[in-house]
Amino acid sequence: MAMNKPHDDLTAQKPPRARVSDVIDTDDVADTAVAARERDYLDGFLHQKPAEGPAGGAGSDLQTAVVDALKEIFDPEIPVNIYDLGLIYGVDVDAECDATITMTLTTPHCPVAESMPGEVELRASSVPGIRDAEVNLVWDPPWSPEKMSDEARLELGML
Repeated sequence: MAMNKPHDDLTAQKPPRARVSDVIDTDDVADTAVAARERDYLDGFLHQKPAEGPAGGAGSDLQTAVVDALKEIFDPEIPVNIYDLGLIYGVDVDAECDATITMTLTTPHCPVAESMPGEVELRASSVPGIRDAEVNLVWDPPWSPEKMSDEARLELGML
């Protein structure tokens, strides 16, 4: 009976992203049918490089878009979104447009403990521009009502 071995390398590298600059230029191709293609009026536009700047990072448009997507997920027992409820501890978007969300639940025995992290990952990965999303579910520090935003407290009549 063969036993499954645990993965020795838990930090598997993500595949490299395809870049426009990796494409073969037709000037280098020996095929005359392809090489004979004349450049058109879009030549300057097609060779223009995109503006350099960080894709992710704190305060980036992608991070804001992920937070906005998470604000659309509501706790099934409390009529407040999970971000304002204080269940999201952090949203990080790196330079490769990968999102890492650190979150908790109100209790380990929460009825949505199995489905909520998956929904958070799905919503974050569906944001245009996000390549991959990962959810880290943590229990320390534990959630408490003090983590709720003022908007959530007002909604629940706690102010």
